[in-house]
Amino acid sequence: MRGVTRRSFIDWLLGLGVVGWVSSVLYPIVQYIIPPRVPEARLSAVKVGKVDDFEPNSGRVVRFGHQPVLLIRTEFGDFKAFGATCTHLACIVQYRPDWKLIWCACHNGRFDLNGLNVAGPPPRPLEPFKVVVRGDEVFITREA
Repeated sequence: MRGVTRRSFIDWLLGLGVVGWVSSVLYPIVQYIIPPRVPEARLSAVKVGKVDDFEPNSGRVVRFGHQPVLLIRTEFGDFKAFGATCTHLACIVQYRPDWKLIWCACHNGRFDLNGLNVAGPPPRPLEPFKVVVRGDEVFITREA
């Protein structure tokens, strides 16, 4: 049975030192590349303005936390809200008052005023949001 020699012990220490050095260099790089998970606060409602701020037959993109939401006031004065991200390639959609449709300019995708995809490449409907009018203020909430 052979014992540990001085040379094999020094080789083992040097190898351990190299592994430690490589780890100390790679760990910060990996931590920089992979961002930490920061939970987003759950919003229950967001005030987007007053009723008079929105003309009939118009639409505006507003923020619901980090998510863009398309708020539409129909020609009859009703409010509707949908996620403003197209379900095809995540482009921002807009309301076209001349067509009375929601339109994605990237690939000519079209959605009706219920958020359903009616033309173009979008595979799914838009995410619906609920609009609540309290007095003269307009709020957006997530649909349950």
